[in-house]
Amino acid sequence: MGSRKHNTAEKRKEERKKLYIARLRNVPTSPRKMRLVADLVRGMEAEQALNVLQHTQKEAAGKVYSLLRSAIANWEVKNEGSRIEDNQLYIKQITVDGGRTLKRIQPAPQGRAHRIRKRSNHVTLILGNRVEEMKAAEQSVETETNNE
Repeated sequence: MGSRKHNTAEKRKEERKKLYIARLRNVPTSPRKMRLVADLVRGMEAEQALNVLQHTQKEAAGKVYSLLRSAIANWEVKNEGSRIEDNQLYIKQITVDGGRTLKRIQPAPQGRAHRIRKRSNHVTLILGNRVEEMKAAEQSVETETNNE
């Protein structure tokens, strides 16, 4: 592997250490229904989002709730000894993509058949840390002023 490729791979690996990701794949609900719940919590603080999801009546809310708990657990693994309350965790990004579609046949009148599409989706949730982002922004401003 060339040195340039190696350096970019190392840089990408360092950036992934700062991301706290959880994924849920092949959820047997339509992406449209899941996006309603995802839009509800996008950009919220993690604890507030947990409360909202817990009291939302939709079935998809339970799946997103468990996904958010998983992302918080991933954050705890990467940041041992840190408290969630001290770090302002929030839902930085949540995306809902279409998964595989199961095609089934429904009998119809006069010997015909109608196709039924049973859709599924993939959900990706990325947590952000407002405290770390503020520190990174301050450092970038300091380096810019030093370079001038």
